[in-house]
Amino acid sequence: FDPISFGHLDVIRRGRRLFDEIVVAVGHHPGKDALFTIDERVEMATILSKEMVAEGKGAPVTVRPFTGLTMEFARQLNASTLLRGVRNLSDLQYEVQSAVTNREVAGMETVFIVAGQSFAYTSSSLIKQITAMGTDMNLLRTMVPPLVIERLAEKKAEKHPALERLKAKG
Repeated sequence: FDPISFGHLDVIRRGRRLFDEIVVAVGHHPGKDALFTIDERVEMATILSKEMVAEGKGAPVTVRPFTGLTMEFARQLNASTLLRGVRNLSDLQYEVQSAVTNREVAGMETVFIVAGQSFAYTSSSLIKQITAMGTDMNLLRTMVPPLVIERLAEKKAEKHPALERLKAKG
């Protein structure tokens, strides 16, 4: 969720029809160069989830920050299932390995939702690259909601170090 995209929101929206409750867990990934803080990501996901819930038709959604392992956080919540979006074969290979580990180690099942065709090639990394190297933020309008475009523009104007590193690589 760095940043949250229409693909993430699609998984949440579709998951709302499958489960009684959805908890969007926003954590820190030590292997990734974060653009938004956990608090910023929680705030955006909360605003966008509330808009979705206001539309009706589905389970309630809460957004919670966490640190550590996803499966440990899920166990703290007494969750029985992890919901994951899968865009392509590479995602599937990684996610199946994680799912098997989570089941063996924590007894936690994983349900996969395959991304809709229009979201299959969208990634947070691509969104950050376009933000860092592009000049027209409207190029992102098919990938992220207007709120996220606004927040990305702020990070770009601030010359956020994560965006500057991407720009230097280009």
